[in-house]
Amino acid sequence: MLRKIPFLLLRLTGIPFFIREIIQRKKVTIVLFHDIDPDRVDMHLRVLRSKYNIIPLQDYITAKEAGTVDELPPKSLIITLDDGHKSNYELKPLLERYAIPATIFLCSGIVDTKRHFWWSHKTGNDYSREDLKNIPNKERLEILRGFGFKETKEFDDRQALSKNDIEDMKAMADFQSHTVFHPILPNCTTEEAYKEIAQSKKDLEEKYGLKIYALSYPNGDYSDREISIAKKEGYTCGITVDAGFNSQDTDIFKLKRFSIRDGADINELLVKASGLWWYLRKRSIR
Repeated sequence: MLRKIPFLLLRLTGIPFFIREIIQRKKVTIVLFHDIDPDRVDMHLRVLRSKYNIIPLQDYITAKEAGTVDELPPKSLIITLDDGHKSNYELKPLLERYAIPATIFLCSGIVDTKRHFWWSHKTGNDYSREDLKNIPNKERLEILRGFGFKETKEFDDRQALSKNDIEDMKAMADFQSHTVFHPILPNCTTEEAYKEIAQSKKDLEEKYGLKIYALSYPNGDYSDREISIAKKEGYTCGITVDAGFNSQDTDIFKLKRFSIRDGADINELLVKASGLWWYLRKRSIR
């Protein structure tokens, strides 16, 4: 309950409304969800649709390449989901009902398997998820092996979308790449990073018949090396979690995005989608 109060107060100031109607009117906003409950996303979609013009990611990329971003609908907003959690399939009827396009970024080595996302594996109190994000990739995998986890290990349950799920959602969801196993790319060797970026695109196109043009950097972490690899492998754009709005001038391999907590209420949703929350956080860190 306490976490809801700041968002309520910020919304009541009218600042999110001002940002949306004045600043965001000529910008493109990208929001990020992950493993969101269908009941919650129903509310999110209804609210966002009432405040913004929701467009496909591809429309923005096409306009950017043509130099016509200013001609996109005012207050354009793009909805993305990272990882390809199996619960994303439950969003299908909602996307159909509201005629809302969404981009879902898939981990090609996890979808259509019973492999697990590495951060969902329990490591006791010895290592937190943040600890594992901040060490070299080989060391992270070695630690996880000590707790019975391997990237290719098949478990009893499925955590990601299946091939049938993906096929059934193609009409309303744009599936793109989130690497093979979701490592933190800058912590990988060049060989590891290259394989994660290149193999994911190849697998998704060959196995699912998808046209892969976008890469969402796992955890939003990237460097010039990852951008160079993505360009070489034929990606058209890269998606970060750097907070901010997008325009004609935004680096196409550093597209900005606002992360929305899956359990956010209406106030938190609108405050974060306006960018106000991230602006205040940045000021407080300074």
